[in-house]
Amino acid sequence: MLSLSVRRRVSESLTALAFLAPHLFIFFTFTAFATGYAVYLSFTKYNLLRPPEWWGIEGYVRVLRDELFLGKALPNTFKYVAIVVPVQTVLSLILAFALDQKLRFLRLFRTLYYLPSVTSSVVISVIFVWLFSPIGVINQLFGLTINWLTDVRTAFYTIMLVNIFTTSGTLMLIFLAGLQNIPRTLYEAAAIDGANRLETFLYVTLPLLRPVLFFVVTMGVIGSFQVFDQIYVMTAGGPLDSTTTVTYLIYKWAFRDTSIKMGQASAAAVILTLIILTVTLIQRRVIEGSGARA
Repeated sequence: MLSLSVRRRVSESLTALAFLAPHLFIFFTFTAFATGYAVYLSFTKYNLLRPPEWWGIEGYVRVLRDELFLGKALPNTFKYVAIVVPVQTVLSLILAFALDQKLRFLRLFRTLYYLPSVTSSVVISVIFVWLFSPIGVINQLFGLTINWLTDVRTAFYTIMLVNIFTTSGTLMLIFLAGLQNIPRTLYEAAAIDGANRLETFLYVTLPLLRPVLFFVVTMGVIGSFQVFDQIYVMTAGGPLDSTTTVTYLIYKWAFRDTSIKMGQASAAAVILTLIILTVTLIQRRVIEGSGARA
């Protein structure tokens, strides 16, 4: 017969498993199984109408030889990441510093800055389509005649602006939590030592914010590599594929082309995953290396 302590541990384990069961079901069904099945499809020829047909690495070969992937989607994706991530990181850090001060209506400002982050990105995109239309508010307000979303020179940057607008609020709150977690005694010690604001930021604030900075940059990089909804709603990859990114191209191959290329789209998704993993590991090495030197 089991002892009381053993029965108690078994009961606690079963209770914990019961609470975890819904999450585990969702994780294994929509994450683990979906990821594994996508990797399997990347080695097959599949168009949703017939069973998958094994063709090895042919899907990867076609992706890496595709002119739209190499000439437009991949460069556009890296350009998007290279511009959006630094801008949204710096902007959110500046907002966090501003809201970390003793200001009137502080809660109101926090709510206003954070509101776009909790609003549907599709809704935000539709609003910006209206704002940036040829007869929209932006052109009317500044007396311009720019076709923001149909001109190859401005369409991609307009989408970047929307993404920065919708994500800076969330990153601001993360930075704000990190700033408020820094002991004020360190700032007092720096002031006693004669450090000015810039020196305090470089030698006190920034080193202590490094874990938060790594998290913010990592999430920003992953989100920027996966940008899709703004492009789908605002430009559908146009004009002339100037706003086509890897994720939108994956969607286009899988669901929009007349000859559905689900296997090739899965191969592109695997390649994108490897790119994100590589970039994340590199930036982790860089941030940790700078922390060690500091």
